[in-house]
Order: sequence, then structure tokens, then C-alpha cells
Amino acid sequence: MFGERRRLGRTRMAYSINRRPLLGGSDSEFEDDIETEMDDASVCVPDQKHLLPLPRDRYNIAYIVFYLLGINTLIPWAFFVTADEYWMYKFREIHQNNTGLHNYTHTQILEKRTELQASFMSYLNIASAIPSTLFLILNTFLSKILSQQVRMVGTQALILLLFIMTTAFVKINTDEWQNTFLIIVLTSFAIVNALSAVFGGSLMGIVGRFNPKYITAMTSGQALGGIFTALTEIVSLWIGASPVVSGLVYFIIGDIVLLASLIAYILIEREEYFLHHMVQKPRSQEPNFSVNAEVSFVEGHRTNYLSILKRTWLYSLAIFLTFFITMAVYPGVTVLVESKDKGKGYAWNDIYFVPVVTYLTFSCGDYIGRLLAGIFLWPKDKPWVIVAFSISRVFFIPAFMFCNVQPRHHLPVYINDDLYYIILTVIFAIGNGYLCNIAFILVPTIVDPHDKEIASAMMGAFLGLGISIGSALSLFLVKSQFTL
Repeated sequence: MFGERRRLGRTRMAYSINRRPLLGGSDSEFEDDIETEMDDASVCVPDQKHLLPLPRDRYNIAYIVFYLLGINTLIPWAFFVTADEYWMYKFREIHQNNTGLHNYTHTQILEKRTELQASFMSYLNIASAIPSTLFLILNTFLSKILSQQVRMVGTQALILLLFIMTTAFVKINTDEWQNTFLIIVLTSFAIVNALSAVFGGSLMGIVGRFNPKYITAMTSGQALGGIFTALTEIVSLWIGASPVVSGLVYFIIGDIVLLASLIAYILIEREEYFLHHMVQKPRSQEPNFSVNAEVSFVEGHRTNYLSILKRTWLYSLAIFLTFFITMAVYPGVTVLVESKDKGKGYAWNDIYFVPVVTYLTFSCGDYIGRLLAGIFLWPKDKPWVIVAFSISRVFFIPAFMFCNVQPRHHLPVYINDDLYYIILTVIFAIGNGYLCNIAFILVPTIVDPHDKEIASAMMGAFLGLGISIGSALSLFLVKSQFTL
């Protein structure tokens, strides 16, 4: 009994260390015991790090880099998708007297859409959706296996190499082996999207540890990537370059952006502000005090995926529905929407309508929606409202199908006016950006700090699932209603 009292007394005296003045004396009979307890690793001395000033994001470097990394998550997909004229040239109808790398005009390329031209965008969606979904799901577990360096630096380096290979194919004449070229393009695109899923999922997990404004920076960067690629294509059309030259310039710019992103991440991961948020205090150092004043320690944290899913399932459902509905029509169906005045000799209707409305307008609306979500953060505590808004967007699927999609063989055209199509696109895009960003911002706020990375990665998995199933529906719609 005396030994037990002495042990409890020693423990209580150990806690009094932090309350005693630094130079204060001690008249305790257990003074020698106190010195022993101070050196004992089994006793927790409260962390005093909060007394030190937190590192600052100097010159908003981390904020800018997260923007750039966000752009990088979309650049590989966006550059493939928005290089529409280049792909239409590669898969045009070939005659014996028109093979080779000639300066075809935009109108000549689309004089008569081939099956490959009409279906190529849906093929791209499938080639991106399946590996993206698979690896976004696997990334939830890969974060426990592969180091952050491998998932962030390794994937970006491999994506850059594959993009350089795609750039090289621009100058190769593939007219005599279009189907083989299609397989090569889809295979490399699938690998790029698998790598992008690991990179993007890891980035979501990383940014989930930071202030919500950094989450907005990352997601807004994704939308900005779409704007950047659309503007690149429009400029290439404006200068009147051939599909081959514009495609070459287009992909070289993509190579430069990917390289800049890789370098930026390597530099930012050495910044004190970045390291402060990435280095987490091990839970094994957190004390657990029992009623008898004994000190015990919590064992290493084990991730409970089911528990995280139960907390976040409404936001996960909203993300899934948002991207399922978006990918069902964009860009597989919307890229086939033509101006009602196409063929009358106006550049706007014949050349710029698709890149400006389908890509640039959508990307700008998406960007605005993400910014608005970061500003208003509404609704904070009502995830079911976000789900309801996500479900309501299903209206856009028949709406876009009734626009002037060509070629078509079954459905009538009810929305023929270009202005109505543009208004639909703007509302559709803003809703996509807002619902996506609000869900990603709020998820880290409803889980424990040590689960933020996993929760954000799981959201990425549901995003990929929505993209995958939505892309499959898009291919079905295009094949069954328009091109057969």
C-alpha cells in the first residue's frame, strides 16, 4: 500500500513540474524522485510548441503552388480533350489523293464526320474514367504503402514523359494506321490518367491538412487548367496554323506546364510552412489520464475507413452525382453541338463556336463556381442540401441532348438557338464548380485531424467513380442516339 501511495505521489509531483516557476526551489521529500521522473519517457510533459510563432506562407508561395498543382491535375486530361481539331485531323476520312500532313481547314476536316471522329471523345472519356476510378480508390490505400515522394514526384515525372511521347506523335504521319494510332493514344491516355489519379488523390489528401483557402486554390487551379487549355486552342485557331502545327505548339505548352508543376512541388516540399502542416504529432505521444492518476498512452492510430465513410457519405454522394451528371454530357455530347448558322461562312459559327462555348465557357463557369464556394461556404451543416442540388442537375442531360447535336438520327432538336445553349452551359458549369468545391472544403471539417488526408482521398475516389459511370453513359448516349 505504501509503495502504491509513493508511486501515485511521484506521478502527481511529475505533473507539478510544469506549474512550478523555473527557478523556484523545492522542499519536497521526493525531490530526487522528481528528477528521475523528468527523465522518464513514460511521463508526458505538455507540448509548448503553441507558444512559438507558426510559420508563415511567405509571399503566398504555397498558395500559388497549390494553384499550379491543381492545374496539373487537369492539364493531361484537358489537353487531350480540348485538342479537338488536331484529333479530328488525325481521324479524318482518308482518300488516296489526300494522305499526308496537309494544311486542311477546320471545315474540310469535318466535312463528313467519320465514326472515329464522332466517337473519339467518348472513347477518351472511357479511357480516362476507368483507370482514374480504379486508382483513385486504390490511392486511399496506397497512401499507406507508397511514400509521398513517390506518389507526388514519381507520378508527375512519368506523366511528363508520356506527354512528351504524345507530342512526338504530332509530326508522325498516322493516316495509314489510324486504328493502331487510336489504340496507342487511348493506352497512353489511360496510363496518364491512372498516374494523374494517384497524383490528384494524394494532392487532395495533402491540401486537406491546410486552411480551406488552399483547398479552394487547388480546386480552382483545376478549373483554371481548363481555361488555359481552351485559350491555347483558340489562339492556335486564331493564328491560322494547320492542325499539325497547332497540335505541336499545343502539346509543347502542356509539356512546359507539367515540368513547371514538377519543379514547383519539389521546391515547396522543403518550405517550413509546408512541412509544418505535413508533419503530424504521432498519436502515441498523446497521454491518456485514468482516474487513478496513472499515465498511459494511446496506441498508434489505426485508420477506420468505414467510420470515415459514415461521416462523409453524404458529401461523397454529392461528389459522385455531380461528376456523374457532368460527364454524362460533357464533353462527349456537348462537343457535338453545332451552331445553328454553321456552314454560312462565318468564322464564329464554323471555327470558334465549339472551343469557345463548349470548352472556354464551361471552364470559366466552373472556375467561377469554385471561387463562389470558397467565398460563401454554404450550406455548412446541411450536406443533404448539397445532395439535393446535385440530383437536380439531372435536368441537364435531356436538355443538352435536345440541343443541336450533330450528327443525329433519332432525337429531334428542340433547343436550336445558340444563346439558349450558352446559357445552359454557364449554369451547368457554375453548378459543377460550386458543388465540387463546397464538398471538398467541408469534408475535412467533419473528421478527426489525423483522418483528413484519408477522407479527402476517399472523396477523390467517389469523384472518379462518378466520372467513370458518367463517361460510360455518355458513350451510350452518343452511340445510341446520335451516331448509329
